[in-house]
Amino acid sequence: MFAELDTVVLNRDIEEHGLRQGDMGAIVNTYNSGEAFEVEFVTGEGKTIALLTLKKDDIRPMKQDEILHARPVASA
Repeated sequence: MFAELDTVVLNRDIEEHGLRQGDMGAIVNTYNSGEAFEVEFVTGEGKTIALLTLKKDDIRPMKQDEILHARPVASA
């Protein structure tokens, strides 16, 4: 379903890292044949704000008809 470097969308808030449902990240590693993924979330300038191991239910693919959105991120 997901491959390394795929852009994915977060399905839930992760408050301790300042992430909200709908934030986009990139898969940087896959574990247990796709049961979990290392996902990197970055600012618009490329600064990493979180690198998290997430379950496949925590993320979803980006949909073709979605629009990107910018918002400030609180320091974690």
